[in-house]
Amino acid sequence: MLRHTLVNHFLEYSAFRYPKKIAIIEEERTVTYCELENMANKVAYTLIDQGVVKGDRVVVFMENKIESVVAIFASLKAGAVFVVINYSTKLNKVEFILNNSGAKAIIIQNEKVGILNNCSCPFLEVVIVCGNPVDSYTHIRYEEIISFNHKKRLLPKCIDLDLACIIYTSGSTGSPKGVMLSHRNIISAAHSITTYLENNHDDIIINMLPLAFDYGLYQVFMAFKVGGTIVLEKSFAFPNKIIERLIKEKVTGFPGVPSIFALLLKMSNLNSKDFRFIRYITNTAAALPINHICKLRKLFPSTKIYSMYGLTECKRVSYLPPEEIDRNPSSVGKGMPNQEVFIVNENDEKVGYGEVGELVVRGTNVMLGYWNLPEETAKRLRPGRYYGEYVLYTGDLFKMDKEGYLYFVARKDDIIKSKGEKISPKEVENVLYSLDGIIEAAVIGVPDEICGQVVKAYIVLDNDSKLTERETLKFCSQNLENYMIPRYLEIVDSLPKTATGKINKLTLN
Repeated sequence: MLRHTLVNHFLEYSAFRYPKKIAIIEEERTVTYCELENMANKVAYTLIDQGVVKGDRVVVFMENKIESVVAIFASLKAGAVFVVINYSTKLNKVEFILNNSGAKAIIIQNEKVGILNNCSCPFLEVVIVCGNPVDSYTHIRYEEIISFNHKKRLLPKCIDLDLACIIYTSGSTGSPKGVMLSHRNIISAAHSITTYLENNHDDIIINMLPLAFDYGLYQVFMAFKVGGTIVLEKSFAFPNKIIERLIKEKVTGFPGVPSIFALLLKMSNLNSKDFRFIRYITNTAAALPINHICKLRKLFPSTKIYSMYGLTECKRVSYLPPEEIDRNPSSVGKGMPNQEVFIVNENDEKVGYGEVGELVVRGTNVMLGYWNLPEETAKRLRPGRYYGEYVLYTGDLFKMDKEGYLYFVARKDDIIKSKGEKISPKEVENVLYSLDGIIEAAVIGVPDEICGQVVKAYIVLDNDSKLTERETLKFCSQNLENYMIPRYLEIVDSLPKTATGKINKLTLN
């Protein structure tokens, strides 16, 4: 039995077991495991030839495409640390990530090369361009690399404690933070997730989430770990196209986020479709509203729906077994395999059942820390039960019932304080989502001279809804305590989203 100890083993072992099997489908392009392994080796040899050594950072700046996956695994094979930048990222942030990570090399799509001319990147020495160059920047062509037969050589020997990747997260304030994940962190998380999802080599998993987003990245890792197939899409901007792809490829795994499922549920022609081939649906980034869960159950009656919770710092925390979704639809489940979770109060004492506190995660999937941010790392990683062990303080408020099921309350920073009362935006949003006609909702606190803060709500209506502001507020008054009723409410056409599909509350006011 082959045992994965490094992330690149996911590709290498599947190439050994299933060499002729399709590993990736990207629009009309396909590539087998054997072909992918050969391309990744060639790019890895080139990186080493250009002076990339073990531990160097290699940035991948491309759309969701075959070449992106090649670049990730080539970096790992070269002993380097990969850093994926979202394709929509603008100049200032690109420059920040290149300099903050101290990237020595970048593998970049030709349309983005011009950005490098406007960046000051003193550490960057190697530029590999995918596609016909459109700029004069000194570069190596990706297509030339994979067209030659490179002399095989010994690749660096890494161990599972070595750093594998840095994932930059937006954060609520300030500059992005680089989450450091070792090979061991990634393998531990991937093993636990594929265990409860029961992934196998027959799975065909669609991914329309950016590879810079850990949820999107892990779809590739999970598929390759079991020898399955990944269907790469650039986004969910054209829902009808995604539905066609689901049906054409007979997709078995459909990962999404609430904004994707909100768009899906607005489509009027889905009831006539046969989705029996979809074995499971997963959701994370934010909890699915109960109303959406009910609608998805009707639309996909034979599909297992996994409601999950996680954060980049440990990848995944919990999942709700599909058989429990009708009984506990507001829960995000229990801690996943090979992980311990508990809730503490402000004095770092474990709280009782039903009490609110900060969720703490213990396991080998917990990050190494934030890149070059020791103080920020110390806030999140604190000494655990055993000497030398660190556990992750998530910054998220939860409560747990007597059966061990977790219920998200709010981000610690999101709690609204009004007249001395603490209000969870999630609780108000749940009430709004239970009202027919509301497809999306976001609740924030806004300053008030008397109360300190008051509740403001934004809602997006279904296409056929005639719901009014007055009707919505009346419904809230019937279902919420007085201090939780929105003082202000706006009906909008859409809510701002981050690149990962989360509602971006920072842009609401």
